[in-house]
Amino acid sequence: MSLSPDTARQLATATKTVPQMRGITPRYLLRALPWVDVESGVYRVNRRRSFVLGDDRISTYDEDGTPRVVPGDLRELPYLCDCEDALLGELAGAFTPVTFDAGQVLVQEGDPADRLWILVQGRAEKRVTGRYGEDALLEVAGDGQFFDLDAWTRGEPMPYRVRALTPGTALCADRATLTRLADRSAQLRTAMDAFTSGEGVTPGSEAPIDLSSGHVGEIDLPGTYVDYEDAPREYHMTLAQTVLRVHTRVADLYNGPIDQTRAQSNLTVQALRERQEAALLNHPEFGLLNNVSAGQRVQSRTGSPTPDDLDELLAKVWKQPGFFVAHPKAIAAFGRECTRRGVPPVTDTRFGSPLLTWRGVPLLPSDKVRFSGGGSVGTTEILLMRTGEAEQGVVGLRPAGVPDEIEPGLSMRNMGVDQKGITSYLMTAYFNTAVLVEDAIAVLQNVEVSNYHDYS
Repeated sequence: MSLSPDTARQLATATKTVPQMRGITPRYLLRALPWVDVESGVYRVNRRRSFVLGDDRISTYDEDGTPRVVPGDLRELPYLCDCEDALLGELAGAFTPVTFDAGQVLVQEGDPADRLWILVQGRAEKRVTGRYGEDALLEVAGDGQFFDLDAWTRGEPMPYRVRALTPGTALCADRATLTRLADRSAQLRTAMDAFTSGEGVTPGSEAPIDLSSGHVGEIDLPGTYVDYEDAPREYHMTLAQTVLRVHTRVADLYNGPIDQTRAQSNLTVQALRERQEAALLNHPEFGLLNNVSAGQRVQSRTGSPTPDDLDELLAKVWKQPGFFVAHPKAIAAFGRECTRRGVPPVTDTRFGSPLLTWRGVPLLPSDKVRFSGGGSVGTTEILLMRTGEAEQGVVGLRPAGVPDEIEPGLSMRNMGVDQKGITSYLMTAYFNTAVLVEDAIAVLQNVEVSNYHDYS
């Protein structure tokens, strides 16, 4: 009796949206970092001379189901840093595996330190009897950490006891092996003597500046100067890049009401920025998660991220902490732990969104923070950082200007039309990040996100 809606729609024009993309995230890290425009393409971080050995972790590998020490990583022990490969290989072969259960005491305070322990997998806490007889927690050790090097080298009693928090595996080496190797190698014996006498350098310490204070009368004032690193670290621009292709027929005929080339480039820019944030966090060379110094790593004590754990991070980055960066699942797990303890975190509006904060420091969610072990049953990490050049913090790096720039540090260059009528555009995002001083960033490791509680 009348025109059908389906037929009528042939004469109608639909109201269209621009193309939507599920992979777009808020990218809070890119928005929160202060960006430095690098004029020359290279950013050099000059520092006062410091004594750094490595990451304070000893790596292991699996050989037919048995864990083994990577010999070269034994150079993390200060007096082994200049030893020959053959000696390191012999010492690495002396480590034997030991399994342990949760709650098991691995070493008692005051026992002879006759073995060096390397945690292959698992967590253990170091505890000591305090000044007034109280039980005091020193730290939680995790994968790759070792104890106690000083007592093992000197042959002195253990200064603390170690209790396993989780089941796991460790590798142990007898002190007799070290003594035998030192008797054969004069170089090793000299290095060990320097270590035990306190003449060796302390990893992570800076070259001293001699000063005098509180003196009376006419004393001879010390002379000094501030020494710099001989080879300061340089950061070169890295990139995320692709070639966007748009057929000229599509761009000519189907460009209204939405410009096809613009729509394609906008989504490609979003993908480049997502890749940029992932690289800033996880890149093996400059990624923030891989540039945390040994003394700035904290192990979660119970697995789930607790207020105590985040307080430990704040104690590491106590000079003007800027923000945490964590996976949304880790933030949810932290919220559950706060609820269980009756201390719900305050919500504050940052970047136009309500975000959880702890001690006034916002927790910025990013799904780029890595998981180890896979999925929601694995473990993740939580970063805390101070930002800005003036604060000697973390900064983002980008070129001061590039040809055909459409956003800061991102260019879209027309590469021409090929014989098939396809126009190609080279899309490039240049970026990097730098940690100016080691205490500008800290990380909470082995964070579990799968624990839930019955609040009833």
